[in-house]
Amino acid sequence: MRNLLRLSRPLLLLLAALTYCFGVSIANYLGKPFLFDSFWLGLAGVLLAQMSMGLLSEVFRLDVEPLAENETRLARLVIRNNALYVALAAITVDGVITFLLFRNLRLAPTTFFFILLSLICVLAYSLPPFRNRGFGEFLLAAQLGYLYPSIAYLLQANETHQFLVLLLPLTLLAFAYFIVLDFPSFASDQKYGRVTFLTRLGWERVVPLHHVFVIFAYFFFAISPALGIPLSLIWPAFLTIPFALFQILLVRGLSLGAPANWILLTATALAVFGLTVYFLTLTFWLR
Repeated sequence: MRNLLRLSRPLLLLLAALTYCFGVSIANYLGKPFLFDSFWLGLAGVLLAQMSMGLLSEVFRLDVEPLAENETRLARLVIRNNALYVALAAITVDGVITFLLFRNLRLAPTTFFFILLSLICVLAYSLPPFRNRGFGEFLLAAQLGYLYPSIAYLLQANETHQFLVLLLPLTLLAFAYFIVLDFPSFASDQKYGRVTFLTRLGWERVVPLHHVFVIFAYFFFAISPALGIPLSLIWPAFLTIPFALFQILLVRGLSLGAPANWILLTATALAVFGLTVYFLTLTFWLR
């Protein structure tokens, strides 16, 4: 059970719940009535999708990669089978939740499209031949930064809105966060033949791309008022700029050969993405 909990990546589950709540907060700000059953069913579906995304990727991990420390072949088989059963059960429950929402007339065609797209991301991230192509970080970022909050909003509002453009910079910050996570595991990724965004493109290309993603995220926030989003709603996102600049400096230092502090680097990248989502969610709820 402990191994399954670890492989399901609890931190990503927490981030999924946070971005989901941000989508609901947008609907709340726009005056949409809060739909209690849609909120909880949608949240359960999002968490199950994210959990299955993590577990399925471990099921199809290469045989040369250990699933646990000092594992035996029998222990590995047990962990892999249990992860597969739980992931399939989660996807099945997601299907039941989708049917319940459809029966309650809460599932507009646009909402169904986003749910289907989320399922495609789960499968593309986890299953061969699509997995291990070096684009898993983008799929994770798209799930957390764009699809989950979009599903949350659509379940409440049943229509799209221009405010959803705010999900684009969040997706960029999520992408930058997952790129940062590639750096500590770079050596082991090369050892086991894992293809990540970093190993596929190399340090020389990924480091400037990381900087561009972070800078463009705040650029999108800055031009949001021109797209009809009040500055009073998005200014809290700029509170994380000092963390973002520090993140850029840390990554740049790595490229120049500075000593690596992985805990500080990953914590900073997590703070940039997580606090930005949190501040925006709180602002939309309180307005």
